[in-house]
Amino acid sequence: MTTKRFCLSCDLKDDPQLIAEYKEYHAAGNAWPEITKSIKDAGIIDMQIYLTGNRMFMIMEVDETFDPNKKAEMDANNPKVQEWEQLMWNYQQELPWAKKGEKWIEMEKVFQL
Repeated sequence: MTTKRFCLSCDLKDDPQLIAEYKEYHAAGNAWPEITKSIKDAGIIDMQIYLTGNRMFMIMEVDETFDPNKKAEMDANNPKVQEWEQLMWNYQQELPWAKKGEKWIEMEKVFQL
């Protein structure tokens, strides 16, 4: 199976209480099952989120069926995903260079060993 990696970034609101709540929503076993199912259904094999300060970094390993546009369409048509996204906006904020309403921004690879 061929896989591809996507790396994305997003900021949290710089508030220790909100960051703690966000981390709790994402602790092992706490993400809503409908959300993890939608991630897997889109062809995402593995997803990890790292945090430093209020800056997040996401690594996604995807299979050959993954299409970001199809994932966006699936999410837009899934009421539970939309509910989760609205909830997460309480904690997340756009990167300064993001387009309006854009959260997770794909990162440019600038080095590989």
